[in-house]
Amino acid sequence: MKAIQIKKYGSNDVVEISETASVPTISSGKTLVNINASGVNPVDWKIREGYFQQIMPLQFPSTLGIDFSGVVKQPEEDAPSDFKQGDEVYGQASAFSGGSGAFAELALVNKDNIAHKPKTLDHIEAAALPLVGVSAWQALVEHIGLSREKKILIHGGAGGIGSIAIQLAKHLGASVATTVSTNDKQFVQELGADQVIDYKTENFEDIVQDYDAVFDTVGGDTYKRSFKVLKKGSGMIVSMLEQPNSELMNQYGINAAFLFSQVNRQRLTKLAEWVDQNNIKVNIDKTFSLDEAAKALDYQKDGHPRGKVVLTI
Repeated sequence: MKAIQIKKYGSNDVVEISETASVPTISSGKTLVNINASGVNPVDWKIREGYFQQIMPLQFPSTLGIDFSGVVKQPEEDAPSDFKQGDEVYGQASAFSGGSGAFAELALVNKDNIAHKPKTLDHIEAAALPLVGVSAWQALVEHIGLSREKKILIHGGAGGIGSIAIQLAKHLGASVATTVSTNDKQFVQELGADQVIDYKTENFEDIVQDYDAVFDTVGGDTYKRSFKVLKKGSGMIVSMLEQPNSELMNQYGINAAFLFSQVNRQRLTKLAEWVDQNNIKVNIDKTFSLDEAAKALDYQKDGHPRGKVVLTI
């Protein structure tokens, strides 16, 4: 089968197209899936470059890719399964979670990292959803407990996570402010953002105050400045990039959390139900063929995509 693999860590020159990669062997607790499309996330190029090699070293050659959408080819053996051959599914096939890698024609998937695909999405849209959708869900529903008439500031509203988070926050009845670049203002307004702040020309802390929550997908100085806009004593900031800063938490009387996204069947199923009930828009910035995986990873790294990048297989 064809797969996108690396034999060492590095930039795009280490990415190889293998025409003769071994078909993964089915084993207990695993499902074999024909991959129709694979989502590309920032974590994919970071894995390629070896960001996580100290805590989660890869065994080479290693097939890249995490998010996918596809069709069950062979369900779990010797055990009752929720999936049968031909079922449309989506989820994650990361090597870090017992999968064989999603940038391939076939992938082995841990049974806990797969769910039935949202019916209202095609495979390209569904492949874009697992990491970003679950991240938004964990942050807004599980960590913040966002509800009607609350106010939330979402940093990076035009990105993959931010664009889903805006729609989820509006579904929950919250008032949404978001930071984006000038070119993305109309895009996030169409998603439902109530207040749009151009981070290149405006300081968000001069515009919004007394907010209930901040969801940070940017990090750095943006994270630190965000404490100023939250309600003292009850405000909550959840970051995808920054560990809680105890000094700022004490100074401003704010709760803070770091979000480690954990994609599992329960969250994927809830996400699919919400998407199907509410006609959620999954914005695809650009698609690449499997052979163009190296280009796709560099575009994800350097191109600041609006929404998601996806490989079609």
